[in-house]
Amino acid sequence: MNQTSIWQQILDQSHRADPYPLYAELRRTPVVRVEDGSYVVSTYREIVALLHDPRLSSDVRNLPELAAGASAQGTDEGPATLPPSFILTDAPEHDRLRRLLTRNFGPPHRPGRIDSMIPHMFEIVTSEIDSFVGTDRSGTTRVDIVDDFAYPFPVTVICQLLGVPREDEPRFQAMSDAVVQAGDPSTGGIVERQQRRAKAVADLGQYFAQLLDARHGLQGDDLLSGLLSGGGDETPMSPEEILSNAALLLVAGHETTVNLVTNGMLTLLRHPEVLDRLRRGDEPDLAARVVEELLRYEPPVQILSNSRNTLDDIEIAGTTIPKGSPVVLVLASGSRDPDFVPDPDRFDPDREHNEHLGFGGGIHYCFGAPLARPETQIALTELAHRLKNPRLVVDPPPYRASPSLRGPRHLLVDLDGVNPGPHRPP
Repeated sequence: MNQTSIWQQILDQSHRADPYPLYAELRRTPVVRVEDGSYVVSTYREIVALLHDPRLSSDVRNLPELAAGASAQGTDEGPATLPPSFILTDAPEHDRLRRLLTRNFGPPHRPGRIDSMIPHMFEIVTSEIDSFVGTDRSGTTRVDIVDDFAYPFPVTVICQLLGVPREDEPRFQAMSDAVVQAGDPSTGGIVERQQRRAKAVADLGQYFAQLLDARHGLQGDDLLSGLLSGGGDETPMSPEEILSNAALLLVAGHETTVNLVTNGMLTLLRHPEVLDRLRRGDEPDLAARVVEELLRYEPPVQILSNSRNTLDDIEIAGTTIPKGSPVVLVLASGSRDPDFVPDPDRFDPDREHNEHLGFGGGIHYCFGAPLARPETQIALTELAHRLKNPRLVVDPPPYRASPSLRGPRHLLVDLDGVNPGPHRPP
């Protein structure tokens, strides 16, 4: 079977429940050019090398076909667009934007920002698990871990962090879904997808513009207020940059964590011995190790496919990727590369060395990692302690369409009730 055919199978939703055998086939040729002209890279060392190579751009404006598409559009007026968010830029533009965001998110200016949110995370998780009520005649409670837990939890957290009203979720969810779909390489060519993404981000930008207008002159402790107040000695973000990056953080701040929590609960239910260890609570660092192994074994971001492109010819693994080529990095394949990870298809939170690509790498290492880690540790620990005899209703569950942001659309679980809570770590 040729590599292009394998790639098409990976994109096909019928293989979403278990793409890992296909990744193994793909790794036989570390770098392969597929039908749309993209170069797909699937092995760990090659992915890491490219993530740290300044000749690999994250700025989609460098792609020749996008520039040609923009020229072809002429002067026709279209939807108002926003500048790229920081993850779609290169240094030094990327570095300035990231520093301004970090100033309101973490060290050195806000070192206690995430820690201060942890008590509220426990409150949210406790409230959601407390709501798992209702039994059938057999005394069984059925819950959907996605709709009843893994989705509302990170949405509430990111809304609090950004300063977005939680009740606005129905307004921004359709726009978030459109941004996610535009990153799915199975939904069209890169030019078409970038146009759809620009429209979706512009729509989210209009939503945030209304929020910012409403709080003009008001002081707040949220990230949006911090961005409005400026960046000290740093050149502040323009209003358009604030809107673009706020839209990114809203989408990325919950979509990936939903998948990480759901993939985590599914994996624990498939590995009851690890679930029992987490439930016992006599290994203080087990939750952290479980989450790190999940990021390797069942990562929420499987494929980076939306923007990477070469600024020069790059020779890697015996293949020359020409200048101006789109590059797709299959992170989930790299994290299961047997040439780097021993016994990669085994879920093992006791791995002595666990280097993974779950948060990417290089200058674009996941900005939200310091938030996603405690969110997922708290979520999985509380579920393990409080759910009585949880068991899967359907395995495999139905999956979302996207091969890039991969996770179950629903995860139905039967349980025999809920233990009193909340559980608190020692």
